[in-house]
Amino acid sequence: MTEPPIDPAALPSGPGCVECEQTGGWWFHLRRCARCGHIGCCDSSPQQHARAHAASTGHPVIRSFEPGEDWFWHFGEERAVAGAALAPPQHHPHDQPAPGPRGRVPADWATRLH
Repeated sequence: MTEPPIDPAALPSGPGCVECEQTGGWWFHLRRCARCGHIGCCDSSPQQHARAHAASTGHPVIRSFEPGEDWFWHFGEERAVAGAALAPPQHHPHDQPAPGPRGRVPADWATRLH
């Protein structure tokens, strides 16, 4: 039996990309796994951890974790999809910059985007 791609009760894993936080990396924008709440960095970020999480777990749907954005994306279908309201918080802290996190973004960050 296949699990549903969205679990509205799943809490975000934290305020930043899990893998970037573990390795001292940085991100451009953040994405939230709609199934388990894992926070990963976007496809424009150097490491693209949200897409890697989807591939390794089979959790294909993400939601933006940026303030003012509420869209969902299905990696397997490469298209926007409708989604349910997710448990708060809906975005990273307002005082967290994008790119982020503060203090780890290189001066030439724009040249490192995909």
